[in-house]
Amino acid sequence: MGVWSLGLGAVGAAIVGIFFANTDLCLSKVAQASMDYLEDADLQSTAEDGGVIKAKSLWEASGAVVMAVRRPG
Repeated sequence: MGVWSLGLGAVGAAIVGIFFANTDLCLSKVAQASMDYLEDADLQSTAEDGGVIKAKSLWEASGAVVMAVRRPG
């Protein structure tokens, strides 16, 4: 009986682990950035001049969309 309960517990733990790995039930909800906040963002050039421009001026001039993701760590 002990082997069966150990096996059943392992299968149950695997099912629960797969469920939580594929859902976002335990993750905190993030706030969406507003358009005003994104328009006011400073974008720094990677060229040698190192200029800084506002994001709004970039997509008004060329229709470009810029996405920057900051990863923790």
